[in-house]
Amino acid sequence: MRKEIIVLRLGHRPERDKRITTHVGLTARAFGANGMLLASDDQKITDNIEEMTSRWGGDFYVRNNVEMTKEIKKWQAEGGKVCHLSMYGINLPDAVSDLKKQSRLMIIVGAEKVPGEIYELADWNVAVGNQPHSEVAALAVTMDRIAEADPLTAPFENAELTVVPTAKGKKVIHDDELKEKNKTAH
Repeated sequence: MRKEIIVLRLGHRPERDKRITTHVGLTARAFGANGMLLASDDQKITDNIEEMTSRWGGDFYVRNNVEMTKEIKKWQAEGGKVCHLSMYGINLPDAVSDLKKQSRLMIIVGAEKVPGEIYELADWNVAVGNQPHSEVAALAVTMDRIAEADPLTAPFENAELTVVPTAKGKKVIHDDELKEKNKTAH
């Protein structure tokens, strides 16, 4: 059974955080999360991430304008655990083994000041270093450390675009090219 991991993004300010929130979603997707819940109303973020998913593959979803406390409590009531990424928590290396054991994990990523109740509701408050830094970096490091397989090489199903690793330059295969190549190979 595949782990279920979702990211709950708190505190998105549309005028300031649209790129960072988009990057949180794209990082979550690229590192193997199933979806992202956005505790703010920004349909454009949802649309942008869903468009990227349709082009680059996978089944990542985004739910817009969720109520954070309700989602956390519902997740826990359904047997899931909650990890809040914060520079004030226990150090990530001390939490990795517990986080890896979870079959359903919600990772909370904040932006502006996170309400105190989140620190109480979370099963773990986890620090990716005890210094201020990017929430995108914290999410990427956490997802990489708890992954069952290497998230940097995982394939994405139904991709319209696929990057071919090259030492120089860049190469992207479009789905129609791949289909044509497969036809001529048979």
